Amino acid sequence: MPDSMSEYLQQDMECEGLLECVHGLKELDKDVFGVLAETGEPLTVDEIADAVEKERSTAYRSVQRLLQVGLIQKEQVNYDQGGYYHVYRQTAGDEMATEMQRLLNDWYAQMGQLITEFREKYDDPGQATPDQ
Repeated sequence: MPDSMSEYLQQDMECEGLLECVHGLKELDKDVFGVLAETGEPLTVDEIADAVEKERSTAYRSVQRLLQVGLIQKEQVNYDQGGYYHVYRQTAGDEMATEMQRLLNDWYAQMGQLITEFREKYDDPGQATPDQ
């Protein structure tokens, strides 16, 4: 993973790189997301664990991270005789893109504020700024 924004901008970023950059996904998280995206069907944690060849508890932690950032959704399936279990599916692409755009806009606003503060702190009083 690149260390600086300029390194990010110099590399060819793919969709998975975008998810890593915006959400800080680990390799396993990307694998779990990929399984859910490829199948297009809701899966249980056990099915996900089998697909990524990890222990159930490890897969569950990854599923929880993906839920937390909104890349997947949890659904409850009820048994006819009582009880239930959960399945997970990929969030709709448009929803994910809208949320990433919102995060980017928030980040952009925060960076703009930091740059303004930087300019005010380090501005040379003897030189005119481009705004003047």
